[in-house]
Amino acid sequence: MRKISRRNFLLASGAVTISAALSACGGSSSSTGAASSAAASSAASAAPAAQGKVLNIWCWNDEFQGRFNNYYPEVASIAEDKSTTTLKDGTVVKWTINANENNNYQNKLDEALLNQDSAADDDKVDIFLIEADYALKYVDSDYALDVKADIGLTDADLAGQYQYTKDIVSVDGSQRGTTWQATPGLFAYRRSIAKEVLGTDDPTEVQSHLSDWDKFNEVAAQASAKGYKMLSGFDDAYRTFSNNVDAPWVDGTTVKVDPNIMKWVDQTKEYTDKGYNNKSSLWDSQWAADQGPSGKVFGFFYSTWGINFTLLGNSLETPVAEGGKEEVGNGIYGDYAVCEGPQPYYWGGTWICAAAGTDNTDIIRDVMQKLTCDEAIMKQITLDTQDYTNNEKAMEEIANSDYASDFLGGQNHIALFAEAAKKIDMSNAGPYDQGLNESFQNAFKDYFTGTVDEDTAKANFETAIKEKYPELTDVVWPA
Repeated sequence: MRKISRRNFLLASGAVTISAALSACGGSSSSTGAASSAAASSAASAAPAAQGKVLNIWCWNDEFQGRFNNYYPEVASIAEDKSTTTLKDGTVVKWTINANENNNYQNKLDEALLNQDSAADDDKVDIFLIEADYALKYVDSDYALDVKADIGLTDADLAGQYQYTKDIVSVDGSQRGTTWQATPGLFAYRRSIAKEVLGTDDPTEVQSHLSDWDKFNEVAAQASAKGYKMLSGFDDAYRTFSNNVDAPWVDGTTVKVDPNIMKWVDQTKEYTDKGYNNKSSLWDSQWAADQGPSGKVFGFFYSTWGINFTLLGNSLETPVAEGGKEEVGNGIYGDYAVCEGPQPYYWGGTWICAAAGTDNTDIIRDVMQKLTCDEAIMKQITLDTQDYTNNEKAMEEIANSDYASDFLGGQNHIALFAEAAKKIDMSNAGPYDQGLNESFQNAFKDYFTGTVDEDTAKANFETAIKEKYPELTDVVWPA
């Protein structure tokens, strides 16, 4: 297997910049419900023999901490400040949570992994979490263990998971991470706006109006005529285009800009010039407000985590933290629905990796098995939280049931996610995806607003990536 060298790992560590976007795989554990006793008892087994006395878990927010504390059957107690979790065999889980703004999480994790050999046993990183956008930086290196050969998960353990969730963390047949979630994307739209623009809010009928980009653009014009924006900002549709490219970003040392990404440029420029968007950026205050009671935006591209963690919260007039309830009558709760949209895509996802040098492989195996492979636990997480979990059988059961989301006006969105998940293709993913996608979006915002022309935006992109990745020597644009 080709590994990222120590030098290149350091280059990659400092080269990528991230915005506050990485609430992008989830949010606070306050959104999660406690595991049902039925799920816990069905998964419980004898705790594995203790190895190290401390299990160090690194992550960038408390989403996985919530999943672990609520659903791992071996949890005995949780510290009041949540800094530690004690297991039934006495193992103490220590949580290191570094926010991901300005690449803080990756920088600190990289430093810890590079110093793993010299760290005391109780200070070594045992488990660390990674995201889809930069997964290959870690899995194509010496710092993540093979979940089968090194940790002991079996093909039977992993058989129920969506294939793409295994592909994205595999290099040359070696799988180096596993996840409890799958993150197919859909288009979430306002029912009330759809009724006014299209005369219907029925997801099947709305989908017929949005089933390809030409139709999507036609609805954008119709929405504008009614006083609505089709999208909030520049970035909303980006991943739907970037997930449907014909080849990876990089071939050797050459960056190849895919024609489909240039289609995003053309569409976004048109939407900006015609007033079809609000010129917002992902995660800014305008974008969040556009999803709330005062918003006049037709819809938003969101994957699974976005529905329950982000869109729901933004829809409320009175936030839960201020005493509001997640119920119809609070803001526009109940006024959203989802449809497939013009193209299948995915967004985000969080993977559990075992760090090379860990002294806790037995516990790590049990954590991975229970929290990513156990069908009963996966199903219960979805029923409790509306998150979409990584077990095809469990998700199909919910998809074919009378399950309904009050937030989505009684819609069984799991059924749509189950279909979308089958269409995810990770074959064009690469280790430079995060940095190149972010640099591309940043470079073209000035073009969308008219500050620079298209050629200057292209030149600015080339300059940015040469500074970020000096090993990449050329950029080829589509004819």
